[in-house]
Amino acid sequence: MSRLRSILALILVLITTFLVSCSSAPTAKIPDTYTSEKISQLQVYVEPIDAARQKLATLQKLIADKNWVDVDTFIHGPLGQLRKDMLGLSRNLLVKDQKQAANLAKTVFGHFERLDAAAKDRNATAAVSHFRDAVEDFDAFLNLIPKA
Repeated sequence: MSRLRSILALILVLITTFLVSCSSAPTAKIPDTYTSEKISQLQVYVEPIDAARQKLATLQKLIADKNWVDVDTFIHGPLGQLRKDMLGLSRNLLVKDQKQAANLAKTVFGHFERLDAAAKDRNATAAVSHFRDAVEDFDAFLNLIPKA
């Protein structure tokens, strides 16, 4: 009798495994357009990034004045949170835009890192070039974000 129970339990396990493996999980449809609700949610992430974009004029003036200590301080101070904000925003975009936004955010910070190195070397030409490239990529990032 115990042998029959063991065989019956094994058969039930095999049938359950077969039925579970043959079933398919429901697939969720990935949205391909921004809804007004999603856009309003994104605005929470966009506000500090827009504020940082406005502060870039101050950084440009510091570079023009060759105030290298303040350039370094500004990059690590007021713009220090920007990387986290940009990557956080890119994760909340639609799937089709996430990779491009994350790449642009990383590129912007590559320029900031090179700008920081140029400031440490007191190289005005390289600093201006990296600043200009950072602003271009920053604006490209902001253009990916849907407007209300």
